[in-house]
Amino acid sequence: MAVFLHTRIRVSDLDKSIQYYCDHFGFVLKSRSEKSPAGNQICHLELPGNEHTLELTYSDDYELNVPEDLMHFAIGVPDLIAFCDELEKNGLEIWPGDWRETFPTGRKMAFVDDPDGYEIELLER
Repeated sequence: MAVFLHTRIRVSDLDKSIQYYCDHFGFVLKSRSEKSPAGNQICHLELPGNEHTLELTYSDDYELNVPEDLMHFAIGVPDLIAFCDELEKNGLEIWPGDWRETFPTGRKMAFVDDPDGYEIELLER
């Protein structure tokens, strides 16, 4: 059987992105390479208890342009309101602005953008 191993995104500042994902979402730095065969700096971040990793890739000769609504990935949390309250206390903007009213019952969701504009969907599990 095939196994889904990682998802790669390019970032404009590797250290800033590592700090963002670790500080706000609980990711842990699993590995880091200063020079891949293609010349990129690469790291893998993992959420404890997950096998799938988030690969962050940086190259100073690559001009990053993340088109709006190109893609997103989702992170499940046990209490969406408490999780988003903490993100807001740390200065992150949760959207849509009326997400608390839009999803009062049933499956709750909200979004936040990472430093490069990648969308992160937050789902209550």
